[in-house]
Amino acid sequence: MESESKIKMKEKFGLRRDIVKEFLAEFLGIFVLILFGCGSVAQTVLSKGTLGEPLTIHIGFTLGVMMAVYMAGGVSDAFMDYTDGEYIVSGANATANIFASYPAKHLSVLNGFVDQVIATGALVLCILAITDQKNIGAPKGMEPLCIGLIILAIGVSMGLNCGYPINPARDLGPRFFTAVAGWGMEVFRAGGCWWWIPVVGPMVGGAVGAGIYFLLIELHHTEPDKKEENNVQEKYEMVTLS
Repeated sequence: MESESKIKMKEKFGLRRDIVKEFLAEFLGIFVLILFGCGSVAQTVLSKGTLGEPLTIHIGFTLGVMMAVYMAGGVSDAFMDYTDGEYIVSGANATANIFASYPAKHLSVLNGFVDQVIATGALVLCILAITDQKNIGAPKGMEPLCIGLIILAIGVSMGLNCGYPINPARDLGPRFFTAVAGWGMEVFRAGGCWWWIPVVGPMVGGAVGAGIYFLLIELHHTEPDKKEENNVQEKYEMVTLS
């Protein structure tokens, strides 16, 4: 009876257009990523380090990415206690960095761009490796776990400069939210107009990482058909010689 009702609901409400299905899946996946990732940052910042630290933030984003991949392929009154009702973008009591990334004081715009290119390139490079069926790859169903571990590795090794946005959707959407939720347009001016770095840098880095993997690994895979032809030819030569 339950299965029949599910079938009827699917026939009546099930989406037919793939683009809409993909949109909903991506929406839910990014929501989970931001929920766990930014939630771990919020807990660390708002508790002033008593209920979190950099490692817990890395773990939060790692699990957020992992769960988001499995699914797709608030802010509480603590703000008022922490900032006395002010929405601060930079400084010791800043809270805008809970949602989006901001550069460390030592980081220039150029170095930040390079940082994002390298980090995203490494991410894409590793993802291509674990999903490459002609390489060793990851066991079926374990890909999200491996991708989550890649994020953890990037976080613990490259998180000093600006965190590790490495994804325009992870940074730009939350930045727009902070702009309209009380922090204002300072979120786009802070850090020398830093906001475009986590958008453009990952796009460039993704292309660089994919290009490197293609040129150094994928381009040199042996094609199954050619391998089969070579085996047949070798067998024919062996028969001829005998």
